[in-house]
Order: sequence, then structure tokens, then C-alpha cells
Amino acid sequence: MEALKQRICREGKILPGNIIKVDGFLNHCVDTRFMGELAEEFARHFDVSKVTKILTAEASGIALAAVCSYKYGIPMVFAKKAKSDNIEGGLYKSEVMSYTYKKKVTLICAKDWITSDDKVLIIDDFMARGEAMHGLLDIVKQAGAELVGIGIAVEKGFQGGGDTLRSEGHDLYSLAIIDEADPETGFRFREV
Repeated sequence: MEALKQRICREGKILPGNIIKVDGFLNHCVDTRFMGELAEEFARHFDVSKVTKILTAEASGIALAAVCSYKYGIPMVFAKKAKSDNIEGGLYKSEVMSYTYKKKVTLICAKDWITSDDKVLIIDDFMARGEAMHGLLDIVKQAGAELVGIGIAVEKGFQGGGDTLRSEGHDLYSLAIIDEADPETGFRFREV
């Protein structure tokens, strides 16, 4: 998606450790109108009329998933990273390594919110190695739900998570795939 690539080039920052910062519009300060454009692009790729739930991970994926949920008229569920007292009943759990936080986290989702009747579209803001995505896929599998596809706003292609998921046969649609991020030369994107 050309508009997203331009926004990354204009506002994105490259930090030490291959960290790409796009928090000025995507996942800290959120440009909801622009999120609507991303949601429309996902709807051009996925048949959202077949989707019954949108799933994401806490916390930065929630904004984009919520806008998609609103646009498509489909409920959104997010996997929490900590159990709170208001979660009762059975839980789906999946332990993943967080690239951002550099520690293991357990994604949890109440069994009430995803069932074997659901057709799930996973939406997330960012993907590096795909650890969180594998956790979300594990939750979909535990529920016995059907995966419709995976929509990612920004994929760090040079870290291989997306390539692994595609090789596993998943319909992964990333709106911008960054193949190189260099503080001197900027961003290089993969043509899709």
C-alpha cells in the first residue's frame, strides 16, 4: 500500500536493534482516519463477509483491529497478556516470546469469545519474527475455529516471520513489507 509506505518513510524512525518506530500514526498516537484506509485495503484482499471475529494481541494491535471491526461490523477480540480478575471460565493460552519486550508472555483469551463456530481474521499492526502471530494462531486452533487470514499493517520482512507463515500455507497479507531499514539510507520495501 503506497500511502502506508510513504507514511513510514516520512514519519518512521529506525532505532538500534532493528526497532522500527511508527508510533506517531500507527500504535501510540493513532491516526484513526488512516487506520480506516488500512481497513479498507484489508477488505479488498479478504472476504470479510465470511468473517465472524477479528482477533489481535494486546496492546498495540487493538487500535487497527478495532477500526477494522467497526468498518466490517464484526466483533473484535484481543488476546490479553495478563489474566485479570474479571476473566472467568476457561481460557485459551499460548506462550510466546515478545520481540518488543524481550521476554516470554502468555497470550490468553476467554473461551467464551472464540468458538468452533467462528471464522477468524487476525489483524495486527506490526510483525517481526511472527512469535505473537503463532500465539494467535494457536488460540484459533485451540478454539477449533477456522482461520480466514492474517492482515498485518507493517511487516519486517528481513526478520522472516512473514515468510515462515506464508510457507506454512497461511493467507498473510501485509500492507507494507520492509526488507531493509538503515539509519543512513532509510527504508527499502518489498514489492508485493
